[in-house]
Amino acid sequence: MKKIFYNLEELIAGFFLIITVTSVVLNVFCRAAGFGTISTSEEIATISFVWSVYIGAVACYKRKMHIGVDMLVQMFSDKGKKIFTIFLDVFLIVINSVILYLCVIFIMNSQEKPTPVLGISSNYLNIALLISFFLMVVHSLNFLYQDIKALKKVGEE
Repeated sequence: MKKIFYNLEELIAGFFLIITVTSVVLNVFCRAAGFGTISTSEEIATISFVWSVYIGAVACYKRKMHIGVDMLVQMFSDKGKKIFTIFLDVFLIVINSVILYLCVIFIMNSQEKPTPVLGISSNYLNIALLISFFLMVVHSLNFLYQDIKALKKVGEE
């Protein structure tokens, strides 16, 4: 159970990626077989793809897999690297919190907009933004906590 919870973002992103691929392949198959197109396929694929991208970004963020340039950081001492990492954690908490706030405003302003084909609320798509940036704030807070603990260890040595 712990393994499932730890990999939850990856599982959710993979689930939506499977829906995306299945929807597109099914639509192509139906079109090639002469059954015509599935009118909702494109919208389902788009919504699922957005979910897989944003939740997948959270999974990468959680594992610190995003690209970074650390030439300048490598010149610092061990303690300097830890201090710089803490400043970076605080910066990312602020940035992700601002984007989270903007997501809330965006969702509140788009409540009345249905999707063109399915006619469902566009918030089913937009909520992926809210969830992903909320999780990024949570992970950033965890990174900050872990980095402060690591700085204390360096200070004790």
